[in-house]
Amino acid sequence: MTAPSTAPAPPSRGGRWIQQWDPEDETFWKETGEKVAKRNLLFSVLSEHIGFSIWTMWSVLVLFMGPEYGLTPADKFLLTSMVTLVGAVVRVPYTFAVAIFGGRNWTIISAGLLLVPTVAAFAVIKPGTSFNTFLLVGLLAGIGGGNFASSMTNINAFFPLRKKGWALGLNAGGGNIGVPVIQLVALAIIGASGGPRVLLGIYIPFIVVAAVLAALFMNNIENVKNDTGAAKDAVKDGHTWIMSFLYIGTFGSFIGYSFAFGQVLTNQFGRTPLEAAYVTFIGPLLGSLIRPVGGALADKYGGAKITLYNYVGMGVATAVLIAASMQKSLGLFTVAFVVLFVLSGLGNGSTFKMIPGIFQTKALAKGLEGEAAAAYGRRLSGASMGLIGAVGALGGVGINLAFRQSFLSYGSGTGAFVAFLAFYAACFVVTWAVYLRRSAAKGQATTASEAKPQLSYAEV
Repeated sequence: MTAPSTAPAPPSRGGRWIQQWDPEDETFWKETGEKVAKRNLLFSVLSEHIGFSIWTMWSVLVLFMGPEYGLTPADKFLLTSMVTLVGAVVRVPYTFAVAIFGGRNWTIISAGLLLVPTVAAFAVIKPGTSFNTFLLVGLLAGIGGGNFASSMTNINAFFPLRKKGWALGLNAGGGNIGVPVIQLVALAIIGASGGPRVLLGIYIPFIVVAAVLAALFMNNIENVKNDTGAAKDAVKDGHTWIMSFLYIGTFGSFIGYSFAFGQVLTNQFGRTPLEAAYVTFIGPLLGSLIRPVGGALADKYGGAKITLYNYVGMGVATAVLIAASMQKSLGLFTVAFVVLFVLSGLGNGSTFKMIPGIFQTKALAKGLEGEAAAAYGRRLSGASMGLIGAVGALGGVGINLAFRQSFLSYGSGTGAFVAFLAFYAACFVVTWAVYLRRSAAKGQATTASEAKPQLSYAEV
């Protein structure tokens, strides 16, 4: 097969548009595609990384906000909940922005937009500022959560199916690691007796650098067209919502705990902000680093299997957290929480690998082959990723609201952990029932069209 040309589009579209892109063609991939895809992945990760840092910066800023700010623990949980909510909602339009503007162009725009919440927070973060002002400025930080959706949709188009678990895991993991990085920077600043404005001032030039590097080194793919039909088809497909539910359990846990961990340590165990900061970065750091491992394991063994066993581990870790919380054992509590972070990161990688695999399986079940099947899979998986990412992030809202209610009702997070344990059990059941149960029941009466995709889902 002759490798497709990667010559840029006519000058009217600019010099950063790639007209033809077929990563499933092995000749094209080896000769041209892999190098280009990896370069775009690198700078996509950088922009998404800073986006995550800005999105989660209020999980750090609230640690700086002592009694002189006049905020109760419930106020702080509400603030971080609303920031998480905006980050979840904006993921939907950010997903489709890639098709409208181009992956490179939207990365430049979305990176530049991060200046708005950062500069605004720099202006208002001081004692005497009203809670409503903090809430409004905090809502602006939610746009950082949108970078994940556009970045994942963009990178999904660059890589072949056999590499998507690794690529999407690395892309998302590199973004997720923005959470512990901003916490580590905050730890250094608190340790040096610096204030929150120092933290914000450090990030402003990095935002500019990310936007400039995206402009210099990234590409748009011409054949990733704006396709509202793909969005409608993704919404109608039941697997979009099933995977959204499962992603609540993994990514919702990761982002929710990232916002809440420090507050739980200060409110339930009496840790100072500095003492909390020494610990809070560890869980998000390990959870971010292991996300590509989850994707790679899913590439090798099947995302559904890894996700199923991962939920068992998350359930066990949560049960230990409940026991540690009731016994007021800080050491056991901290270790179990970090383990839960690691498992949430692993599950993030495995669940996101399932998405393109599911839609590729549906394409084969429809009788499509070769590039037609790959194009179908890319079209629906790209459209669904933003929706799944948005719903998954809403889990972070639920976690912070659950902690808020648990502290108001019981003075600790124990009640919230009991609710989380029940949810993980439900995720286990759904994963098994939808993606693994039928692969074992080969003798059941199904039509031929049903049997093929159902049996293949175990390998997604």
